[in-house]
Amino acid sequence: MAHQVRLTLDALQSLIDELQSREYIVIGPKIENRKVVYDEIAKIDDLPAGWSDEQEAATYRLHKTGSPALFDITHSMNAWIHHLYPSKATLLKASRENSGFTVERMKEAPPKYALFGIRPCDLEAMKKYDRILLKDTFHDEIYKNRREKTFIISANCTRPSGTCFCASMDSGPKATSGYDLALTEIIRDGDHYFIADIGSESAQELINKIPQAEASADDIAYANSLIEKAREQMGRTLNTGNLKEILYKNYENTHWDTVGDRCLTCGNCTLVCPTCFCTTIQDYTDLTGSNVERIRQWDSCYNNEFSYIHGGSVRTSSYARYRHWLMHKLATYHDQFDTSGCVGCGRCITWCPAAIDITEEASAIRQHSITV
Repeated sequence: MAHQVRLTLDALQSLIDELQSREYIVIGPKIENRKVVYDEIAKIDDLPAGWSDEQEAATYRLHKTGSPALFDITHSMNAWIHHLYPSKATLLKASRENSGFTVERMKEAPPKYALFGIRPCDLEAMKKYDRILLKDTFHDEIYKNRREKTFIISANCTRPSGTCFCASMDSGPKATSGYDLALTEIIRDGDHYFIADIGSESAQELINKIPQAEASADDIAYANSLIEKAREQMGRTLNTGNLKEILYKNYENTHWDTVGDRCLTCGNCTLVCPTCFCTTIQDYTDLTGSNVERIRQWDSCYNNEFSYIHGGSVRTSSYARYRHWLMHKLATYHDQFDTSGCVGCGRCITWCPAAIDITEEASAIRQHSITV
């Protein structure tokens, strides 16, 4: 859009108030039971001011900082996609009636969400969902209806975690598109404010309703310097050069056995990944046999039943399931959707109980390549 504006803390509260007056459910990061969740917020006091996180392989800790920063938390274990692509949804209900039956297809009144503080990596993940669930021949009705009503306020990263590698995946630390507003938080010389990039006409119209000031060249330069500093401080890196071809050529590399010995096939990485989208369909009948519900729920390629076909499952070993997951993220996703299936958020590293690191495993395959 045409310009960037400077918003105070009070203006940020006015932004939330204005969104609520337009019947948006404002969803943002907050602390609940010593963990960060994305849930409904009503005021900026609900945001995790004074909190930061420590993330390493199989390690997640929250700690107080004493800083007034609202967005010093990198991200939560659950991505924003939970709100747009729910983990469980009823698709239809059927009931017996005399000698026949009736079928009712479920149609929800989609909630109107304002996602407040979404990180650039998650924003890039949402773009992948748009590509998969909206732009192909068959689109997902639930996702489509929710997505169309969503207002997005991104928060650029100025402090990456120890497992972040979004810079390697070109998905951060700065939001480049797909947002209505993108905020950069600044605390300098005792002043606390935000530089807001306006990314849509609806955002411009909303900004005109709240107190604001034109961002100075110094403000913009300082905000960009914070983002560039974050780019240089990534906790992880991943060399993506020729990676798809290397992985394809090393499908039988013995290193897959090594990582398979560590993998618990718990599915944590698929549950926290913001780009996983696999589901299964289950029909549930009541005890009378007169009523049935068809439920769609998230599934994981680490489940033995996921690859079941007549005669048994295709991927029975842990190494085969891990290989399938990693190669889908970094190789076959490119062939399916013309993009990587990884945004470098690092959640799969943080929340793997065996401390398996996707950047290390991809690097190991590259280093010990048997056919390159």
